[in-house]
Parts: sequence; structure tokens; C-alpha cells
Amino acid sequence: MSLLIENVYVAPVAGPEIQSGYIRIEGDRIADLGPGPAPDTGPDVTRIDGTGCLATPGLVNTHHHLYQWASQGLAQDATLFEWLVALYQVWAAMDAEVVKGAASAGLSWLALSGCTTSSDHHYIFPKGRGDLFAAEIEAAREVGLRFHPARGSMDRGESDGGLPPDVVVEELDDILAATEQAVDAYHDPSFSSMLRVAVAPCSPFSAGGRLMTESAALARAKGVRLHTHLAETLDEDEHCLAQFGVRPVDHMEKLGWLGPDVWLAHAVHLSDADIGKLAATGTGSAHCPSSNGRLGAGIARVSEMLRRGANVGLGVDGSASSELTPLVGEMRQALLFQRARYGPGALTARQALELATLGGARNLGRESELGSLEPGKLADLALWRVGGPFTSAVADPVCALVFGPPPPLARVLVGGRTVVEDGELRTVSQDAAGRAGAEAHRRLIRLAEERGVTAARQVHGTGRPAVHDGGTTRVDMS
Repeated sequence: MSLLIENVYVAPVAGPEIQSGYIRIEGDRIADLGPGPAPDTGPDVTRIDGTGCLATPGLVNTHHHLYQWASQGLAQDATLFEWLVALYQVWAAMDAEVVKGAASAGLSWLALSGCTTSSDHHYIFPKGRGDLFAAEIEAAREVGLRFHPARGSMDRGESDGGLPPDVVVEELDDILAATEQAVDAYHDPSFSSMLRVAVAPCSPFSAGGRLMTESAALARAKGVRLHTHLAETLDEDEHCLAQFGVRPVDHMEKLGWLGPDVWLAHAVHLSDADIGKLAATGTGSAHCPSSNGRLGAGIARVSEMLRRGANVGLGVDGSASSELTPLVGEMRQALLFQRARYGPGALTARQALELATLGGARNLGRESELGSLEPGKLADLALWRVGGPFTSAVADPVCALVFGPPPPLARVLVGGRTVVEDGELRTVSQDAAGRAGAEAHRRLIRLAEERGVTAARQVHGTGRPAVHDGGTTRVDMS
């Protein structure tokens, strides 16, 4: 398969931008790119006219919870801990059919926002509900995105001082066995891999020390990456200080969870010393600005992290905490949040684009394959129509992409294969994917109600009594 994209503005992320040039694709890789007309390619090439388009690397989503597509719009006014307590019992009712429908809709939505690679952190596995991990992998195969599912886990329920109810946690030995099985069954380390697996205990307030250390040992023995939530809220700081005597990053350091094979979700509340440790150890982070704003968690110190050499990618987080958030929109959110906190020089449009592409590829350990437009890399790219009657008024195409609303997509390619064309999915039925997500929501709510959990009362509040202490609202865990 040979493709030639012509007359296109190229923002390769690595290397100088090309105002009008070409990208030549052979098989699943970029063969060549440059300014001006393409060299003679012969008659057997499919030509794509990129006039009025901006070519960027495909966007890389480094933190998500796809199953949460089925629980959007609940606990609308809650903090993170309140939101989790309200929804754990709802999520406990999910089955493989819910996960498949939610993942189909969520991954399709990502593709329609320019995403070509997505991770997913799935950490709730109710017994007897089918193979939830396989369900989301099948959805990713159908939609056609590169997929990095992270086999999550929780073993520290309320009875052990954790946040989640005991009904949604697993036994340590069961977790380790299932995680190893998932890696052995699905992880493909090849250059062109469409599927890689990570190991991902959920968080310090839901995973015990043994689970963290033994998961790290398992991942490193298997040569796969590690992922977890960290430093998302001040409540988590207080929890770690009360339970472990140290703050979250120091807790991770003691457990052997800092290093170039680790990326952390959120990393909002970091001290100067924390940022130094992430930079020195090569530990990455996934910035999820919309979710952090929705839950009132705060604004991550992304500008300072970048300045000190720590890697940062972007994530949309679960749809239940960032309803219908497109990945392309997170570039704009990241830019505006940093500028609101630090001033207009805090983050540029091109830095925001790098967060969404090469920064994400580094988080996933795939910077040699993905994240920039370079010969020899995989042909994962997005063509944005920035030359329309309104968007063409913005002189800089990268500014039009990042500062403004998401431009229409002319094409999304994954390994040279068209996944989106003219704003429409070409791998699965767009309408069917949307209906699958809606049915997943209806099914989850019905299954929850069969267990005595009425989701309707979770809409605006937590479903649990709240205590106001010094101006801070906390869930009453008693």
C-alpha cells in the first residue's frame, strides 16, 4: 500500500514545519516527507490532496477509563473521593457487554478527535461478569486504534482502610495471576504492535503495598510498563500522610514505583522535590485537565514539569469525570489552564501539540515508533481542515488547531489505514458505536438497580452523607 499526501502543511513535532509539502507512506510506515511536490512515485500510489489541511502526528491518549462511558453525568458536583464513593457500587454491576459497548463508543469518539493510540486503565473486575479485559480489546480491534490496555487492580477495600467498598476489590493472588495471564495473552512488543499491555494497580488509597511491589516485579520481569493514579487531590495527600507517613510521590519511591517504565495519571499536587524526582528518574505523567477541573482537583504544574525535564502526556480520563471530552480539546484545556495559572508564556501551541503526541508516545515507551512525523516511524497521523472559510482567518495552522475549537478532520490514518475520513468513521458504523454506548449506559443502570443501587440519586450529589469541615467537603466514611 502506497499513499501520498500532497500540498499539506506539516507539523512533524520533531523537526521544522513545512508550509507546503508532502508525506509519502509505504505499508504502515512513513517513507519520506519534505517541502514542495513529491518526487515521482509512479502510477500505483493513492494520492490524497491535503490542500487547506494541517498534518500532525496522531494524538496519543495516555489515561482513560473506557467503561465509564456508561456512567456519564452522575455525581456532577462531587469531589474525587465523593465521586468515587458514589459510583463504585454502580460500576460493581458492570459486565462484559457493558464494557464492550462503552469501549466501542469511547474509542470511536477518540478516533473522531484525531486520536490514533489510546491507553485504558481498567481496574474493576466483578466476579462472574465475563471477560471485561477481552471485551475492550475486541472493541479497539474493531475501531482500529492502537491500544494499550492497563490491567488495573484494587485489593485494599474499606475493611483494610482503603476507599473502595470490599465488593469491588480482588484478592492479591488472583490479581497477580490474572495480570500475568493478560500480559501473556495479549502483549505484542513488536515495532508495529497494535496491542500492548501495562500493569496498573489503581492508586495508593485502593492498592496495598504488597500489590504495588509485586505488580512492579511482575511488570519488569515481563518487560511491560507500569501505570497508576497519583497525587490527584489534596485528600490523597492527607490519606497517604495518615496511612503511610509520607506524601504520594515519596510513597511510590519507597515501593520502587519511580522510573522510566512508569507513568502516573494526574500528578496535580507535586512539590518542587516531587517534580525533581520525576525528572531525575524519567517517570512520566498523564495530564488530564478537563477531569481535574470537573472534580475541582486543581491544576497540574505542567509548565514547571516540562521546564525541569519531566515528561508529560495528555489523557482525557474516564468519561464519567470528563463527559464527552475530545482528546484534541485537551490540548486547548492544557494551554489555557497553564496560562491561567502562570501567565501567557506558560505553554505554547506547539508545546501543547507535543504533549498530545510525542509526550504521550514517551509515556507509553513508543517514542521511536509514534508521536512525530519522521521517515521510518509508523504512519499514524491526522489531517485537520484548517483552511475553511472561518479557520483560514487564523494565519498559523497550529494556532488554529490548539487555540480554537477542534477543526474538522479530513483523515485519520493508523499504520497507513484510514480510520476516519471527512469526519466519519470508516472502520465501524458511527451510529452503531454511538448506540452501543447508549445501550451500555442503560444496561449498567439496570444492572445496578437490580443490585439495589439507584443511580438517579447520584446525579447531583454523592449518594452518601457529606461533612463540612473547615470549608472542605468530605464524604462521611463511617
